[in-house]
Amino acid sequence: MPRPGGDILALHSYPDDGTAPMALILPAMGVPARYYRHFAAELHAVGFAVLALDLRGNGASTPRPSRATRYGYSDLVDDVAAVCDALTERRAGRPLLLVGHSLGGQLGLLHAANDPAGITGVVLVAAAIPYWRAYPGRRRYGLLGMTQYIAATSTVLGVWPGWGFGGRQAGRVMTDWARTARTGGYGNLPGADEALAKLSVPVLAISFEGDDLVPAPVVDNYLGLVGVAPVERAHITAADLGAPGNHFTWTRMSAPVVARITAFGPGAGGSGDE
Repeated sequence: MPRPGGDILALHSYPDDGTAPMALILPAMGVPARYYRHFAAELHAVGFAVLALDLRGNGASTPRPSRATRYGYSDLVDDVAAVCDALTERRAGRPLLLVGHSLGGQLGLLHAANDPAGITGVVLVAAAIPYWRAYPGRRRYGLLGMTQYIAATSTVLGVWPGWGFGGRQAGRVMTDWARTARTGGYGNLPGADEALAKLSVPVLAISFEGDDLVPAPVVDNYLGLVGVAPVERAHITAADLGAPGNHFTWTRMSAPVVARITAFGPGAGGSGDE
């Protein structure tokens, strides 16, 4: 879909009959939508109309991050809103789940807090602010150092080159990310913490055994920002997956994740309102 200034947001769509409940996949930082093909196919197989968004500057979406790009978290949240608006006619009243992995989960939750109309639920898959104090033991100090190093480098260079983490990203995306890691909230997004405290859209939060980037205690800490919304919590083990997993490899053995989503969400065998 076109955006102002000639840029585009690429939206990958799996065909449906026009009546199925919809699931919009929002990827992790630096991860293209095509990475979720197996997960998307499994969601589609149980009856969801599935779409997957390439976040701005990733996959087929533009602009490519450079010193000239100035967008940050607030712009990425606006992109989610633009996609939801563009889907209004296609949705035609159908339920819509926002299914976000890592950064994508944060963006989906922030959008639902700003504009809950038409959003049936938000699924957080290994998604949370990487607040350094929420990490166990001495790992917290390494996490704090890494995030603030990335912020400093992004500020100096004007862009994050993707050295070993997150792929190439706009500098402000990384300084916004690092600030959340330092503070544990969205002070860089005026009104965001207050909106999350008032969120009423149901939330499903999933964590994974073996996920060192967003371990279960970090997810639990993040849910403290959600005030009145009904929250379901799931922790998926290696035994559930059938093999050891981590922050990324769950997508290749996603049946337990799909089962939790169908139990949580609307239609497709789920328990939500249709």
